Amino acid sequence: MDDETVDLLVVGGGMAGLSAAARVAAEGGSVVLVEKADRPGGSARFAGFVWTAPTVEELRRVNPDGDPELAAALLDGFAEGVEWIRSLGVECRPPVPVLGFGRGHQVDTNHYLDTCERLIRERGQQVLTGTRTTSLVVENGMVKGAVCLLPDGSERRIESRWTLLATGGFQGDRALRAEHVHPRAADIELRANPHSRGDGLALGRSAGADFGAKDAGFYGHLMPAGVSLADPARFVDLALYYSEHALLFDTTGERFVDETVGDHLTAMALLERPQARGLLVADARVHREWISASYVAGIPGVDKFQLCHRAGARSAVADSLADFASMPEEWGYPGATVRDRIADFNATVRSGGATTPDRLLDRQPLDEPPFYAVEAAPAITFTFGGLLIDAGAHALSADGDGAGRRRVPGQLVAGADAGGLYRRAYAGGLAPALVFGLAAARTALTESPADLAH
Repeated sequence: MDDETVDLLVVGGGMAGLSAAARVAAEGGSVVLVEKADRPGGSARFAGFVWTAPTVEELRRVNPDGDPELAAALLDGFAEGVEWIRSLGVECRPPVPVLGFGRGHQVDTNHYLDTCERLIRERGQQVLTGTRTTSLVVENGMVKGAVCLLPDGSERRIESRWTLLATGGFQGDRALRAEHVHPRAADIELRANPHSRGDGLALGRSAGADFGAKDAGFYGHLMPAGVSLADPARFVDLALYYSEHALLFDTTGERFVDETVGDHLTAMALLERPQARGLLVADARVHREWISASYVAGIPGVDKFQLCHRAGARSAVADSLADFASMPEEWGYPGATVRDRIADFNATVRSGGATTPDRLLDRQPLDEPPFYAVEAAPAITFTFGGLLIDAGAHALSADGDGAGRRRVPGQLVAGADAGGLYRRAYAGGLAPALVFGLAAARTALTESPADLAH
């Protein structure tokens, strides 16, 4: 095994890992980035917006149970992260509203990721693809690098002052999803790259890093049930973002969540219902204003109902509410109950009353035929639970001082490997990966792991 010492070893080449490695290389530091896929980029290649809440107060409102220190760090570092992207010559468009409360920028994410990789290589630093990290090098409680398995089957020991875990979470592992998200999560579709299977989680815990709350949840979307997501093009094309303006019924024919809080939150709620599937119903107004319209400014609208239908989803158009009583028995929903609940909902909102569950936002009736029904199921993009960190991306261990946490010397964590920021709430995925990836780079360039060992 070859020995070498670098300022930063990055395990995982997604948004967080590439941002950290490129920043260290740009500042003249030495870095090795290890990615087990054949190409860096990870699930960030399927995203296109860097966004979050506009203020710490707003982030705390939508995410009250998240770590306040991490929330403040995210907002403090967001503008710097956007300027870093622009400094590389990557287009970052003017800010637009996102999800009703957020603010962010459309970015050519693939251009950014490829630019980071090119910068690393041009500065004489290394990017190792098709390479799996098998273990961390830990001496006297300090992480000093890792042992990696190269594509030719040989091992390589890479020694480093700091080691950053940024492997993208554990959503690609069915058993870990069942353990840390929900037992039914083992069987939901993966709306992400297949390589993020908890490598960072296992490596970090082996060196003493602590895992956060098990019930933190996940980010995902409602997708048409029973439709394969093997083609990444379907991740966005088939996402049922318009659910915020529709009604969602479980297999008992009842509503169970305020759909208007956001499709990403509704996906978590549906996972906990019987069979983790539901019937999403919209009317002609919702079809006109939301199903076939642009979801975010700058993104062309497409008729998602037609896309789902052509993909083979269980879907139907009803000319009237009465038609719901004739719903095919094999669908497994009590159509007459769904019909009655829609009628009850319409009568209640017309009178100004409170529905059950009530709706915070869109309280217009669904009474303009025809009606569009699609069977929906949750799909997972990335996990919220992960290794605990502080604002500097240091991994935290449960044992230590009176605060109950200590920094693990030499170990950093960012991206979806890091937990604590969100708890059953969400305000952007690329932004935290970018901000805490750059924080990890700053730590690697300015701090000594030895200082944490005393």
